[in-house]
Amino acid sequence: MKILLACSSGMSTSLLVNKMKEAATAQGKEMEIWAVGQHEVPTEMEKADVVLFGPQMRFLKSKFEDKSKELNVPIDVINIVAYGRCDGNAVLQQAHELLTNK
Repeated sequence: MKILLACSSGMSTSLLVNKMKEAATAQGKEMEIWAVGQHEVPTEMEKADVVLFGPQMRFLKSKFEDKSKELNVPIDVINIVAYGRCDGNAVLQQAHELLTNK
């Protein structure tokens, strides 16, 4: 699974990316997880299976809904509690559920 995280500059989600990679490794799952700033989302989402936006950037979800449908790439806002706790397992689960329910 390829998971793209997006925030204003791509930096605030970098710690979460590391926690998600650690969780994926612990679960024996091979995943590609990366973070970008909002201006890179249009091109980067073409490479992703799932796109998750940082809670502070929730407005981006509506901005990219048409592109999401066009590419058949589910998008959502990261659960604010999981984001605040930097809970890599919870965010991985959220991404998995999005992909399973698309």
